[in-house]
Amino acid sequence: MNLGFGEIALIVFVALLLFGPKKLPELGKAAGKTLKEFKNATKGIMEDDEKQKAPPK
Repeated sequence: MNLGFGEIALIVFVALLLFGPKKLPELGKAAGKTLKEFKNATKGIMEDDEKQKAPPK
């Protein structure tokens, strides 16, 4: 999924129209926190998988 400058500009413009300039920073912050939590959860699952696959000592 390759987005060019035009597509990104259109998405930002529509978001400004829908949410307004005051709400966008809050939405961005919430999205960032969500992605960070998802990444941490995924990392934890991957580490658990690696521990289960490792041969016992």
